[in-house]
Amino acid sequence: MPSSTWRLRSDAWEYLRYSVKRLALGGDSGEEAEALLAADGEIQRSLRALETIEMYWAGYGQRYVRTVGELLEAGDYRGALDRIGRVVNRLRGTTVPEEPRDEFTEEQDRLELATEADPRPRFEVLVVDETELADRDELRQEVLKMRSPADSFIYEYVVVPSADDAVAAVLTNPNILAVVVRPGFSDRTRQKLSRDLLETIELARSEVAPGRAPARSSLASVQRVLGLAETLAAVRPELDLYLMAGAHIEDLAGALTRRFRRVFRREDQLELHLSLLRRVSHLYDTPFFSAIQDHARRPVGVFHALPVARGGSVVTSKWIKDLADFYGLNLLLAETSATSGGLDSLLAPVRTLKKAQELAARAYGAKHTFFVTNGTSTANKIVHQALMAPNEIVLVDRNCHKSHHHAVMLTGARPAYLEAYPLDEFAFYGAVPLSRIKQLLLDYRAAGRLDEVRMITLTNCTFDGIVYDPERVMAECLAIKPDLVFLWDEAWFAFGAFHPVTRRRTAMASAKRLEERLATAAHAAAYRAQQERLFPADGAPAPDEVWLEERLLPAPSARIRVYATQSTHKTLTALRQGSMIHVYDQDWKREAEEPFHEAYMTHTSTSPNYQILSSLDIGRRQVELEGYDLVQQQLDLATSLAQAISRHPLLRRTFRVLSAHDLIPEEHRGTGRPMPLRDGLAEMWRAWASDEFVIDPSRITIEISRTGVDGDTFKHEHLMDRYGIQVNKTSRNTVLFMTNIGTSRSAIAYLIEVLVKLAERFEEEQAQRDPDIPLPDPADMPPLPDFSAFSPEFTTDGVRPDGDMRAAFFRGQRRTAVEHVRPEELRARVDAGELPVSAGFVTPYPPGFPVLVPGQVITAEVLDFMAVLDTREIHGYDPQRGYRILRSSARDAAADRTLEA
Repeated sequence: MPSSTWRLRSDAWEYLRYSVKRLALGGDSGEEAEALLAADGEIQRSLRALETIEMYWAGYGQRYVRTVGELLEAGDYRGALDRIGRVVNRLRGTTVPEEPRDEFTEEQDRLELATEADPRPRFEVLVVDETELADRDELRQEVLKMRSPADSFIYEYVVVPSADDAVAAVLTNPNILAVVVRPGFSDRTRQKLSRDLLETIELARSEVAPGRAPARSSLASVQRVLGLAETLAAVRPELDLYLMAGAHIEDLAGALTRRFRRVFRREDQLELHLSLLRRVSHLYDTPFFSAIQDHARRPVGVFHALPVARGGSVVTSKWIKDLADFYGLNLLLAETSATSGGLDSLLAPVRTLKKAQELAARAYGAKHTFFVTNGTSTANKIVHQALMAPNEIVLVDRNCHKSHHHAVMLTGARPAYLEAYPLDEFAFYGAVPLSRIKQLLLDYRAAGRLDEVRMITLTNCTFDGIVYDPERVMAECLAIKPDLVFLWDEAWFAFGAFHPVTRRRTAMASAKRLEERLATAAHAAAYRAQQERLFPADGAPAPDEVWLEERLLPAPSARIRVYATQSTHKTLTALRQGSMIHVYDQDWKREAEEPFHEAYMTHTSTSPNYQILSSLDIGRRQVELEGYDLVQQQLDLATSLAQAISRHPLLRRTFRVLSAHDLIPEEHRGTGRPMPLRDGLAEMWRAWASDEFVIDPSRITIEISRTGVDGDTFKHEHLMDRYGIQVNKTSRNTVLFMTNIGTSRSAIAYLIEVLVKLAERFEEEQAQRDPDIPLPDPADMPPLPDFSAFSPEFTTDGVRPDGDMRAAFFRGQRRTAVEHVRPEELRARVDAGELPVSAGFVTPYPPGFPVLVPGQVITAEVLDFMAVLDTREIHGYDPQRGYRILRSSARDAAADRTLEA
């Protein structure tokens, strides 16, 4: 499948090397070697697979694979081994001989070896045109002739004849950074592609939104050229597209400039060459990181308030030189509290930081991007403060990160909590169904209070990997309230922007697609037709049931106002606390820019960490140049892990991999596939295009009830302490494993090895345990508590779903207004009919969302859940003194009289 072509290609060449090495060096006679070759069907299967795959990669190609096969048939095993070894060395990133050996007499061989020896970063350029073999050789010769020692990068061509092959190439080869389209390409492939790849190509074509085709042109080729360009852009929007034509380029340029970066005549090969290199240099540019490097190399005199700058207080010390020994001198040389020399100010950037943030906005598909150096918790507070005012209503995912709840308290906004569906069997929550969001908005409309609702915040890709469909959520919510603002917490989903399938569910990509859709005539017509159903002749809205059943369409005039906060450091390359805020707001200049900058000033340090900023800058370079490759491997390795556990006889007796069928209720699944990527990229594409919720394939949740230990014990005592395996999250009976862009195949193999050892250990222990003592049963666990309610004293009329959490919080800061109550006494009060009210936040960590917030009524369900919680770290709860609750009016008055006395 396309998502694992990198592994199929690598494994096939590695297997050929292993097998042919046996033939070449094994000492067998010619007849024996021929017999071994004939008996080894895997060699022939590998060659057949590679003959298709290598068409989509530069450097070797189908002819090279056929030559290897011909050498094997001729019995020249050493010659075949030499050729195979060259490919394996490139795939491994190792060196190759700089001087071709005597038997490499073909000019093509010499050119390949010369290219391999070049240490410069390389990329690949796809050329789409129906060409002969001689034409392709001529193209590659032209590239070599134009290559200059002064060039910072080198590139090679991948030449394919058809539109099908072009889409297949960009899906399978992540090294392609640009595409040159020539109008002479054919439409359909002649290759024997896999069914999954063919289906994926058709799904990619379906991504081209209706209404985006150009106006009719007298040039028939414009339509098919633009159709291919739109499909390639839908699959990988980061690709640069160039058109090279022989005639009528003026007409073509006028019709196609919206999609192509530039149009060339065929003889303008040098201009194309320079354009390709120039564009990659723009992607490679890291303005702030480069400024830091330059600053570190400059001799300066330090007369400001930062003794550690330039290593001044370290390198001359007798006692702390090990700081420089451990971290390196460059860390200290880069430290400064000045903004001279191009380093810029994070609070008011005008040079290098400003440009770095603009490049990040380009990479992530945002209108504006802002760097944050103290984590996404702060990023969330910035957005809340910028957009919310006291007593405005924000719809909040009950189980979002604690920073959102703290932000609501700080702004004075009134939260109306949305309940996610519970997964009681596994002791964690899922996501908020769209029907609940719509119903709450309809309730506010019925109460005449919809104008008070300002924003909704949801966690897109929860801690456990449940992903929303932001485009659908935003569209249907805007159909009810056209000016609603959206904050998507994508702390765990920064990588999503760099894969064709996951990208569609990121906030920024969804905002762009929604904006484009609202501008089409087809949407306007569908909207008018739906309005006739939603507002019958009398003008009153149809019953709520109609609004809930319909897939609502927003008015074409609805405003797209979308913000995403992102823990870049969690899933991409960045130092700890490196985060970003992405903005796609049509009303940015008119309504949001000034309050946003005030909020940014409020929460951003005047002394930001330059190392964090540099890592955000250079991490952006990485994902623009190789993000697709890294994310593709990340998802594939996670699928390999899930398959290994599910298929291993011992592991599947001890552990169970939870799938979409376990983590998403049936009514919120459309395609019905338990693990879509395991069935091919096309199945994943379908699920992510249609289902209300999907599971991030890079997160593998393992149910461990049959081990006889709880999740916390499994994590600390067995995985971390015994084998050094780190995991982020556990519940009472689950463990979450995550792959990321730094995960290797060796790491996956080590984890599987460790799980086998643990499974053997647990089976042995279970064989010796007392059969009269049953294993823990997840069904015996209390259900997850929903948000109970705000105490009537913190609501306007005592019944509203939203409450004044800030008033409750600050009341809870008064010593006389608070008492500590042990769990058993608190339970007795609840059983007696009292309604105790939480004085603060109670937040188990992980996962980091509060079970109680200030002003919330404490119920028996909350206490039951807390009683069995096995998390070691619970913020806001004192094990010695118990819960902090607000005194009732009578208790408060008595406490005041005691103090006065």
